[in-house]
Amino acid sequence: MRCMSDGFVVNKIPDSVFAISLFRAIRREMPRIFAIYDIDMPLEQAKAAIRKHFLDNKDIKDYRVQEMLVEQGYFTLETTMLQHKQKSHLMHFLEGYTVPMEADRKRLFADASIDEQFARN
Repeated sequence: MRCMSDGFVVNKIPDSVFAISLFRAIRREMPRIFAIYDIDMPLEQAKAAIRKHFLDNKDIKDYRVQEMLVEQGYFTLETTMLQHKQKSHLMHFLEGYTVPMEADRKRLFADASIDEQFARN
């Protein structure tokens, strides 16, 4: 129970219940999200990444911050389901920052021939 400044006592559901509900909602929607965004990642690895994000914030005691994080989580889930994100955004969330393979293209020097400049591989 929490005592408000105007003297009213409010029965409050623990914030952990809302966080658990969000966690379950995310895990329930993961197969659908993977199908929408064509993500080729083992489901167990994605579940571990989601669990890690939740455990990163487990020591937060301020109920206002906890409520804000839960609301932000629901908003992120909703925008993901409505396809307002791109696949790269989700992969960054699940895997962290990785250098994509496309960035590892062949480097050209100033004295490169015309054939080297237009070679496809």
